[in-house]
Amino acid sequence: MSRSGEFCPRCGDEIPEGTDERPELSGAGGQRNSEHVLCDACYFEEFDLVDAPDTIQVRVCSRCGAVHKGNRWVDIGAEDYTDIAVEQVSEALGIHVDAQSVAWQVAPEQLDKNNIRMHAEFSGVIRGTPVTEEVTVPVRISRQTCKRCGKIAGGSFASIVQVRASGRDPTDEERERAEEIAQEYIAAREETGDRNAFITETKSVDDGLDMKISTNQMGLGIAKRITAQLGGSYSDSRRLISEDEDGQELYRMTYAVRLPRYRQGEIIDPEDGDGPVLVRSVQGNLKGVRLATGEDYEASFEEGETPDAQRLGFRDDAQTTTLVAVEDERAVQVLDPETFESKTVPRPDYLDTDADEVPVLKSHAGLHVLPAETDADE
Repeated sequence: MSRSGEFCPRCGDEIPEGTDERPELSGAGGQRNSEHVLCDACYFEEFDLVDAPDTIQVRVCSRCGAVHKGNRWVDIGAEDYTDIAVEQVSEALGIHVDAQSVAWQVAPEQLDKNNIRMHAEFSGVIRGTPVTEEVTVPVRISRQTCKRCGKIAGGSFASIVQVRASGRDPTDEERERAEEIAQEYIAAREETGDRNAFITETKSVDDGLDMKISTNQMGLGIAKRITAQLGGSYSDSRRLISEDEDGQELYRMTYAVRLPRYRQGEIIDPEDGDGPVLVRSVQGNLKGVRLATGEDYEASFEEGETPDAQRLGFRDDAQTTTLVAVEDERAVQVLDPETFESKTVPRPDYLDTDADEVPVLKSHAGLHVLPAETDADE
């Protein structure tokens, strides 16, 4: 072995030649100093391949399961936090800067619900010498309450969405659908990572539905979606509730959703002399079909979705009866479903004259043939 003429500053042994790539003690200003190069024995005596923390705490929300990372809470949708523990241990471990060809693996050991022991094994090459090292890092799952769940538990909300209907109370189906629309909207926002999206409270009241929403923006979005899908309109009002740290005024918004007076599938009589109408749409101006002729009907611009009309019933109130005869292009005979007498009624265009039975609605306005189920919503 050739000699270098250099000596280890710790043990005094002469160091062989070929130390250019060997780790050394730093001199002033971090410059290489040949007097500070350690021999292999002294170098490996204090060498640590891995720098590992004594313990790691994983903060999770006991309510929603979110995990605290960095300075924020992150939704992961998991009940088993082993993968999260592996990830955080991996991020916390440090490998010696001089190590080459490093390989490692981590084996989690679940001790109980809140404690995991991480066994990590590392291998690498230092000064041409293969080295291995094993470390064990305890991980504790700390269950807390995230900021979002804290707000929900504390009843925090910034806006209210009130669902009502013009001239009537919303049906159970409309209330349920309005709540579903709100939940779907919030879920969509949550999927984008928006942790400010939540519904604090949903309450059914005598004349409709009230929902407390996390932010004004969410409340507005829900009001727009309900009217887009169920029809009607909405208005807003605001009330000053406080000021923030900068003196900015904070308002609580109320979005009053007003569902249409009439519902799809309802039969009304506009009393314009052309007979009852089966309502097919309440989006924009009310649209439907005349039961006497089968012609399309649309309320005027001024009437919108709530024209003045008498309520006669619903498509679901229809009864099936016998088509007795076709008198001419404008009239047919059907059996009255209550008295079983033969009655002459208007013949709408949608009537199938080859049918043996047809659906009819009997009301104080008379007896009318309805479209078949497959045609009712066309």
